[in-house]
Amino acid sequence: MFKRIQYFAGLMLLFAVVNATAAGKQSIKIAYISQERAVPAALSNLDAFIQNKGQLGAELAISDNNTTGQFTQQQYELTKIAVPVGGDLIQAFNALGDDTGLVVLNVHPAQVNQLADLAAAQNKLLFDAATSDDELRGVQCRRHVLHILPSRAMRADALAQYMLKKRWREWFLVVGQTAEDQLYAAAIKRAAKRYGMKLVAEKAWDNTYDVRRTAQSDVPQFTQGEDYDVLVAADEQGLFGEYLDYRTWLPRPVIGTQGLIATAWHRTHEQWGAVQLQNRFKEQAGRWMEEEDYAAYLAVRAIGEASVRTKSNQVQAIKDYMLSDAFALQGYKGKPMSFRPWDGQLRQPVLLAAPRSLVSVAPLEGFLHPKSELDTLGYDQPETACK
Repeated sequence: MFKRIQYFAGLMLLFAVVNATAAGKQSIKIAYISQERAVPAALSNLDAFIQNKGQLGAELAISDNNTTGQFTQQQYELTKIAVPVGGDLIQAFNALGDDTGLVVLNVHPAQVNQLADLAAAQNKLLFDAATSDDELRGVQCRRHVLHILPSRAMRADALAQYMLKKRWREWFLVVGQTAEDQLYAAAIKRAAKRYGMKLVAEKAWDNTYDVRRTAQSDVPQFTQGEDYDVLVAADEQGLFGEYLDYRTWLPRPVIGTQGLIATAWHRTHEQWGAVQLQNRFKEQAGRWMEEEDYAAYLAVRAIGEASVRTKSNQVQAIKDYMLSDAFALQGYKGKPMSFRPWDGQLRQPVLLAAPRSLVSVAPLEGFLHPKSELDTLGYDQPETACK
């Protein structure tokens, strides 16, 4: 009986020690807010619609943060908020407590600043993990918003560097009818001017969107009459761009939003330890890691890196360190990443990928910069419109 009492007393002491240790850990609370998207009309049966892009990346990063936190006496907590289609995103944001000052956003571009301008957001640090809009990093920037995905300008510059290396200087630009297509086309034009490319033609795609029926006849006719090195597609929704390849009048490669694309992440990427991240994510999610998953992963990992280095859970200390020259985030792309203090953009290598192969990684060798070669992609400090 005495030994049994000693045994239970020992267990109680052990539980007390564990609880005391857990209670003594520094708590870092992170919120992940997304708004569910309406399922779009199926453009292809090959790619299933994924509703929870991003969230699983954040969950994987929290696990990685807590692995480190065991040694730094820090505990990371992730609150996931998925607002239904048509739900009140502002109400969900305002419901966050004052003790949750680090928020990862997976929302539409127009909603980023809508949330950033709320009174409840002024003392928080927001991570935009879903948009590529240059305006959000330029004239519409907010100083408490950091952007994870490459901007459209970064993507266009990455393509232009590779085209310059290949000496494919003459471009035929095909632009869709959506506002996003126009923004992508503007980024392409900027990159073309920056790297000395020539736009020999620009046409708006105004044919029927049932391209499967008309591609064989429409695309050859549409692309006839000009000589060019590459056909550049500006079709962010994928309404027609997939049907340009192999149907053009001249035998030319397709780049842009289809064909050879510039992306933050791709399932064919396996260098610099990326295969381990790919496998861990696929084991957890049962699917490939998408760009939004990678962006959410980087946002949460950036918080982990900054909080470990500063030994702090305070928003201002974490933000100051992230925007300092000391911050370096490993992102499985060969070079440490950091935030541009002038616009909050995460500077990073950009992958150039075909559907089933990784073609190259930008910035390419030979494109130099006085501070960081990564700043050859997108808007550099002298060019920024962020005030």
